[in-house]
Amino acid sequence: MEKTIRKIFDKKHISRTISYLVVIGGFVAVQLLMNTVGIKSLFRSLLVPTCCYIVAALSLNLVVGVSGELSLGHAGFMSVGAFTGIIICGVLEPYLALNWLRLLIAIILGGVAAAIVGLLISIPVLKLQGDYLAIVTLAFCQIIKSLLNNIYLGIDSNGLHFSFIENRVSLIPGGKMLLSGPMGATATTRLATFTAGFLLILLSLLIIYNLTYSRYGRTIMAARDNRIAAESVGIHIRNTKMLAFVISACLAGMSGALFGLNYSTLQPAKFDFNLSILILVYVVLGGLGNITGTIIATLILYALPELLRGLQDYRMLIYSIILIVIMLITNNRKLKDKTDALIADIKARLPKKGSAAHD
Repeated sequence: MEKTIRKIFDKKHISRTISYLVVIGGFVAVQLLMNTVGIKSLFRSLLVPTCCYIVAALSLNLVVGVSGELSLGHAGFMSVGAFTGIIICGVLEPYLALNWLRLLIAIILGGVAAAIVGLLISIPVLKLQGDYLAIVTLAFCQIIKSLLNNIYLGIDSNGLHFSFIENRVSLIPGGKMLLSGPMGATATTRLATFTAGFLLILLSLLIIYNLTYSRYGRTIMAARDNRIAAESVGIHIRNTKMLAFVISACLAGMSGALFGLNYSTLQPAKFDFNLSILILVYVVLGGLGNITGTIIATLILYALPELLRGLQDYRMLIYSIILIVIMLITNNRKLKDKTDALIADIKARLPKKGSAAHD
């Protein structure tokens, strides 16, 4: 019993427990609000995108915070997942009536597609470091957006019809365009739900925490902290960083698939450089490597501007002040020291194994 209590109060288990409690508590609170007093349509429309951005920020934290590499291509991975999910749902719609099953398949295959792209990109990219890596991943994001802007894809009873750059797709009556170049996906069946977003966040936390606290996670952090020392003990730097990069891309693709299926229309221009920077802001202000901080920062920084639209004259001023406060709190060494001291004090008050046996 004592061993279990000490395990619970261990620092890494406390952070993991807090993350799960924040997510589960938020989900329960929102469900209670919807079932009792009800919530405004604006707030309701923010639920699924907030879940998607939380998953995207958590996945980026795996690269930036845990692996120590600066990536600016996360919007590209989200776009791959989003449009893959939309295509999969469009293909399966005549054959599969269960919406939740189509959504599940779309999310899984969106993650797989993004992971494959991430693997292909990581082979040359992870030979670079620092600013060079950031520039190349940014270029990748722009390339993906440009490709999607030129893809025309339709489906009818004769199968899929594809065209690139110019729209030469000819569909028989009853056919449907899945992708229309710069117009993106139109007339998409909206399948995304808040429950699916909640489960995807839990899955992301499970994957990230289990990876971080595993042997592979320790090798990734060793490569981050001291590259030369890690190589000297036989750690393959590129393979360890590639593992984090591919898992991060997979989670970003899954969040993108859920995001894409939350809208009836979605343009490739949505996944631009600004989105990558926005996700990076969530990670930095939440704290590099701080999973709980990333969740809270994303919740506040994404939902707050939308909820403050009624205060047109003061909206950005309030938003800026909150940004500064979050940055000061998450990077305050004294606050972190006090938290560590509190945890140490709790552990010191627990009965020691020797004294328990003596009694």
